[in-house]
Amino acid sequence: MATAAAASASEPEAEPKAGPEVEGEEDEVKAARTRRKVLSRAVAAATYKTMGPAWDQQEEGVSESDGDEEYPTASSASSPGEYEWEYDEEEEKNQLEIERLEEQLSINVYDYNCHVDLIRLLRLEGELTKVRMARQKMSEIFPLTEELWLEWLHDEISMALDGLDREHVYELFERAVKDYICPNIWLEYGQYSVGGIGQKGGLEKVRSVFERALSSVGLHITKGLAIWEAYREFESAIVEAARLEKVHSLFRRQLAIPLYDMEATFAEYEEWSEDPIPESVVQSYNKALQQLERYKPYEEALLEAEAPRLAEYQAYIDFELKVGDPARVQLIFERALVENCLVPDLWIRYSQYLDRQLKVKDLVLSVHGRAVRNCPWTVALWSRYLLAMERHGVDHQVMAATFEKALSAGFIQATDYVEIWQAYLDYLRRRVDFKQDSSKELEELRSAFARALEYLKQEVEERFNESGDPSCMIMQNWARIEARLCNNMQKARELWDSIMTRGNAKYANMWLEYYNLERAHGDTQHCRKALHRAVQCTSDYPEHVCEVLLTMERTEGTLEDWDIAVQKTETRLARVNEQRVKAAEKEAALAQQEEEQAEQRRRARAEKKALKKKKKTRGADKRKADEDDEKEWGDDEEEQPCKRRRVENNVPPAGEAQDLEAETGLFGKSAPVDVTPPSKQKERAAALKRDVPKVLHDSSKDSITVFVSNLPYSMEEPGVKLRPLFEACGEVAEVRPIFSNRGDFRGYCYVEFKEEKAALQALQLDRKVVDGRPMFVSPCVDKSKNPDFKVFRYSTALEKHKLFVSGLPFSCTKEELEEICKAHGTVKDIRLVTNRAGKPKGLAYVEYENESQASQAVMKMDGMTIKENVIKVAISNPPQRKGPEKPEARKGPGGPMAPRQMYGARGKGRTQLSLLPRALQRPSPAAAQAENGPAPKPAGTASAATEAPKMSNADFAKLLLRK
Repeated sequence: MATAAAASASEPEAEPKAGPEVEGEEDEVKAARTRRKVLSRAVAAATYKTMGPAWDQQEEGVSESDGDEEYPTASSASSPGEYEWEYDEEEEKNQLEIERLEEQLSINVYDYNCHVDLIRLLRLEGELTKVRMARQKMSEIFPLTEELWLEWLHDEISMALDGLDREHVYELFERAVKDYICPNIWLEYGQYSVGGIGQKGGLEKVRSVFERALSSVGLHITKGLAIWEAYREFESAIVEAARLEKVHSLFRRQLAIPLYDMEATFAEYEEWSEDPIPESVVQSYNKALQQLERYKPYEEALLEAEAPRLAEYQAYIDFELKVGDPARVQLIFERALVENCLVPDLWIRYSQYLDRQLKVKDLVLSVHGRAVRNCPWTVALWSRYLLAMERHGVDHQVMAATFEKALSAGFIQATDYVEIWQAYLDYLRRRVDFKQDSSKELEELRSAFARALEYLKQEVEERFNESGDPSCMIMQNWARIEARLCNNMQKARELWDSIMTRGNAKYANMWLEYYNLERAHGDTQHCRKALHRAVQCTSDYPEHVCEVLLTMERTEGTLEDWDIAVQKTETRLARVNEQRVKAAEKEAALAQQEEEQAEQRRRARAEKKALKKKKKTRGADKRKADEDDEKEWGDDEEEQPCKRRRVENNVPPAGEAQDLEAETGLFGKSAPVDVTPPSKQKERAAALKRDVPKVLHDSSKDSITVFVSNLPYSMEEPGVKLRPLFEACGEVAEVRPIFSNRGDFRGYCYVEFKEEKAALQALQLDRKVVDGRPMFVSPCVDKSKNPDFKVFRYSTALEKHKLFVSGLPFSCTKEELEEICKAHGTVKDIRLVTNRAGKPKGLAYVEYENESQASQAVMKMDGMTIKENVIKVAISNPPQRKGPEKPEARKGPGGPMAPRQMYGARGKGRTQLSLLPRALQRPSPAAAQAENGPAPKPAGTASAATEAPKMSNADFAKLLLRK
């Protein structure tokens, strides 16, 4: 077989020389590289076995192969002239991607998905040595999943040739079973160890592996059966007369444990055993069956639920904690962590149980170490790890190395770094023997304090733009240690001076903390000095500091000290009162100024309404005068038929209507044509105005009324349509829609209920989509009587349990997004951000049950592709909303802006059209008046415009006759 493979391997060597495109040394190298690619892909398993670990150091890449059937086929199908360009193109593409991934990992070594992609590409390219290095590097940072370990183990098993390789595989198995509880890996481990039974100590090795597997996963109700059966089959295969008792023992041990398919195992034991089953075994079996019935509801809940099943596992854990069997408690925690390895709260609960109940050093430290590898961003896990290591007497060098790893873990908040530094400094402080004046441990503690301050200043502040320790707690602890334990008040005072210079001198509590330290470990003179400085610097509660100073001088000071203290406190308090009076006056002035500006705006609106009313009256008089002029001038009806028809019916002929639309350009849309005469239109508008009832709201019924807005203006009979919707919340007394003077629905209404409970229930309908728009439902509150009432606003603070998702496709629904998000935790709410018309904006907020689930989702979902859109996911931290801009601040570069009222409610947004035909337009500085009313006047030229001569229909006729 090896000869056939070697012969087939030699055939492709001659092919490149015969090909027309292969010439010279470069072509030979390229052909050899092509052959290596074909070998690595077509017969990977056989090639791995043949080449061994150092395959990449071989010049040709293969020496022999026992896959003689597959290899010739692959070599014959890999003619360089036909396929070489395909492999070269694919190889170049993969190499570029590999380089990109390696560069990305050099920047951020904690990018989990980047590690996985790099391993996949290297394995595809056949770069086995690099694959080993990549897997090794990833396993040092992260625990690997069962799938990654099995893939790695299968690759290494296929390449193992001798006893040294087998030992290397054994080491990998030992590492694999420590990451997570994986029954499949234990089963593979047992089966692989059976293959080495012929070596020295092979039988003992197999039994050792299976016994450890039973202790690890033998209690697994659903998957433990496979381990028991594999162990029994092995013992049955090598059984001798003296070994029968071993099989009996395995049957009895298995039947005493609650496992699925126990009945089949019992029947198999009855069939296998030549003697009757002992009564004690039957009793143990029946007891295990009863226990299985108690566990079945929890196991069935896990089977029915979808991953990660955190809630189901939590309920199972609570049940096991009540039962109190440590082995089973440990097992259910491990099972839960397989699917919820990125949930810090679960790791904390597990490690806390081990710290308080089992207290087994190796087990406790192993779980703590795995916890920080799974959730390195959680500072609480690192702090607990350091405490556990100290509790179990771990060497100081290991502690220091663990702390350095914590600093490089990449916490998400500045305060996290302060917390981990405090935990490590507490540990260092407990190592010091303060009975000695100086020691190596004390110097190390002081050096660590100095390094902590420097680290927080240089690293944390630059990264987060905040100190993380605004109250200087680390520096305060250092000062307390120097004063109380080292009797070094000079160093403590220097530290407190530094604390005060960092912006803390204005706080009374900081000064009082320093004063208490001086009282306990200093002297009266420095206490007095500190309080005098506090009186001068404190700005939040100066009265408190003054009172403490006077109390001290009353009990300890001389008359001179008392007089100085009274003088300073009175002067300081007088200055503070003066500043407060000025601040109050300034606030009152601002309030008065705002009130005056509001009054000016009210007067401006009133003047505008009066002017509009005056214009309407003047327009009516003008139209009457125009009609009289028309009658005088238009005696010949035959000469102006179109003009007369337009005046009478207000309907231009089809051709003229099209010309008018082309002239005016009314947004490219045809306006609806009203065939009603003007007199009838006026009568109908007046009738509508008379028919529309005025909606009056009784403020005494606010508690049972809700205000509904953002409804479609085109909604017909809104009262009838909305009533069934709100009747689901309770009995509706009345629905009062709001109409304009012309009878158009204005998009909002009042809904009055019979009971207050129904009104509160109706608030849950907020944002419900009605006719394609999100309906807003809010409490009915009179803001003139309740100016402090705040309507609902979404939070603008950091919400660690909530995610902000951007870049979503507009077609993504809430259900689709929930299906994606619930794979990483329990989703409490999802809100798709829309505009006022209900159209999606590609943004969403996803609220999880806790911040650990949100952190897990960020790592898993950021950069995910949804419907060809790459989304971005981050912890929700909206920017602060700016307050409304003050009127006086709205100024342009040349001065104050024009009043908003000059251009209407929406500013200068309406299309300003001149209805004068182009043929009649004359260049003139004065604005002519159009047929339909006065043309819009620019700001600042109102007086000039009013003096411009007005043109009537008769004037237009004279212009036409003049031509």
